[in-house]
Amino acid sequence: MNKKIALSMLIAATVTCSSCDVQSQQQISGILGQVATGTTGTPTSLEIGNALKQALELGTSAGADRLSARDGFFGNMAIKILFPTEAQKVESTLRSIGLNSLADNVILSLNRAAEDAAKEAKPIFVNAIKQMTIADATNILFGNKDAATQYFKRVTTAQLMEKFSPIIANSLSKVGATRYWTDAATAYNKIPLVKPVTTDLTSYVAQKAIDGMFVQVAQEELKIRDNIGARSTTLLQKVFGYADSKKK
Repeated sequence: MNKKIALSMLIAATVTCSSCDVQSQQQISGILGQVATGTTGTPTSLEIGNALKQALELGTSAGADRLSARDGFFGNMAIKILFPTEAQKVESTLRSIGLNSLADNVILSLNRAAEDAAKEAKPIFVNAIKQMTIADATNILFGNKDAATQYFKRVTTAQLMEKFSPIIANSLSKVGATRYWTDAATAYNKIPLVKPVTTDLTSYVAQKAIDGMFVQVAQEELKIRDNIGARSTTLLQKVFGYADSKKK
């Protein structure tokens, strides 16, 4: 049965099914949509690999764009960068002696540095995606809902940190974070009887920026897996639709 005949029969079935229950009509509509978009059938290994790479490129690009925008980090409470855990006593002490603006400047500058660096992450992520094998992609497709993100995180974190650190260091200097942090740490360390704080600010912000990127990538992956409307290409519809059918 060719596609045109199948399409005609399904349209006829939909028209004459006014007395069918809602579930039946939804099933017919789903099949009709598959025929109309050409997304039926078992995807090849190559299609699976290409779809996963396509999905990750969409996710990482969207994540990088969001986070590199003004307040991409600072305005998102899920990933906003605060004082390092071991330096939170610095913040509380500074605020207790009236240096609120200095503490606020530190926090704002850390997030501005991450936002400034986020745009540089896109080519790094894309290059890492290109290294994914077909076998990796197949395992990810039928894995957990965050399988792609977890794989991506596992195999690229060290490389991202290595390449991200100099970008972050430059960004911290450009937005004044290094100066604000030095001022804050110096002011704190002058307080009698406190243990001096010597946090590696570049490593801390770089790791937080990378973590924030992965949060965004995970959200985009969930959209593509769970939201049919987010599958913006025929290939994504076919491959993730096939995965959906196998998990039912």
